[in-house]
Amino acid sequence: MVLNYIWIAFFVIAFVIALVKLVFFGDFDVFPAMMDSTFSSSKTAFEISLGLTGVLALWLGIMKIGERGGVVNVLARLLSPVFTKLFPEIPKGHPVTGSIFMNVAANMLGLDNAATPLGLKAMEQMQELNTKKDTASNPMIMFLVLNTSGLTLIPISIMVYRAQLGAAQPTDIFIPILLATFFSTLAGIIVTSLYQRINLLNRTLLLTLGGACAVIAGIIWGFSQMDGELMNKVSTSIANILLMTIIIGFILAGVRKKVNVYDAFIEGAKDGFTTAVRIIPYLVAILVAIGVFRASGAMDMLIDGIKWGVEATGCNSDFVAALPTALMKPLSGSGARGMMVDAMTTFGADSFVCRLSCIFQGSTDTTFYILAVYFGSVSIRYTRHAVACGLLADLAGIIAAIAICYMFFG
Repeated sequence: MVLNYIWIAFFVIAFVIALVKLVFFGDFDVFPAMMDSTFSSSKTAFEISLGLTGVLALWLGIMKIGERGGVVNVLARLLSPVFTKLFPEIPKGHPVTGSIFMNVAANMLGLDNAATPLGLKAMEQMQELNTKKDTASNPMIMFLVLNTSGLTLIPISIMVYRAQLGAAQPTDIFIPILLATFFSTLAGIIVTSLYQRINLLNRTLLLTLGGACAVIAGIIWGFSQMDGELMNKVSTSIANILLMTIIIGFILAGVRKKVNVYDAFIEGAKDGFTTAVRIIPYLVAILVAIGVFRASGAMDMLIDGIKWGVEATGCNSDFVAALPTALMKPLSGSGARGMMVDAMTTFGADSFVCRLSCIFQGSTDTTFYILAVYFGSVSIRYTRHAVACGLLADLAGIIAAIAICYMFFG
């Protein structure tokens, strides 16, 4: 229901602003630009879905082998103590906990192409447990918030963009992004737990979160000892080795269990194709609304208003120029990436604005895109508190990114 109101608001606000521009300022280009955006955005939505087809077929095929080979069940048993606290409505030892873990791990390594199909598989398994098939369950919402909070250990693509656009130290945003995304994820877990009345003050979760903090600190220290070129090589190699290890491990587990791994892969791949087709309408709906909102100039007006408000209070407004990336990120990953690159080319790759844009890009994820794809894949219509929790996690990431950027580069 919330997504419905937001979708309507995008169109209504865009239309009103465009009408004002036409009547009072004689801007005859705004409506053609908005109509062009509807066609280009719908085309983009289809191309995204088409591009996901092969990846979904691959990873859902691999997941099917893992299921038949017992790997997912092993992961589920190992993670059961933690997930029974964080996802109390999921039965202990259920295979979905293995799928959730693999999705979160892929996101942490920045492996978006692998994370999406793993996440869709987890959503399908949670839908099987869902008693109200058109309404998001508590585990679905917690899982979605973990995705939208954007916990990423190795922001490879952002560092590559900085290197291509001439940054003196492309990796100097690595630690700030890691810190900001950690706060975003932590805030998302806390807010969702409050909504769902989950008790976080128990021994298992406290030890897990404390251990996660220790691991992150160790990773930060390890990478801080490397130069930029070595860091990129090591992080890329680790990501690729882990991916290939998962594929080979699943296949060997299937062979050990005497599973026909080829047939299992084909069965899972067929599910990937149907999933990719099923999400097309949801992607078209959300991307067209975002495209119209941008083309009307509503985003520019919002930024100008924020800048005026910040300056009126006498505060430093240097961060405002980077806000388009932050505000676009929940709506569109490619749009936010474009805003980030625009900041690099306009202000310079080593400017405060550019660095903050990069931290924004890495500290949160595309909330509405994930909502459309994940909930759309299982035909969820009523999202309950998912949007509120996801956006609050994004807000925490934005605030943390601004504070951390001033701390490191201000």
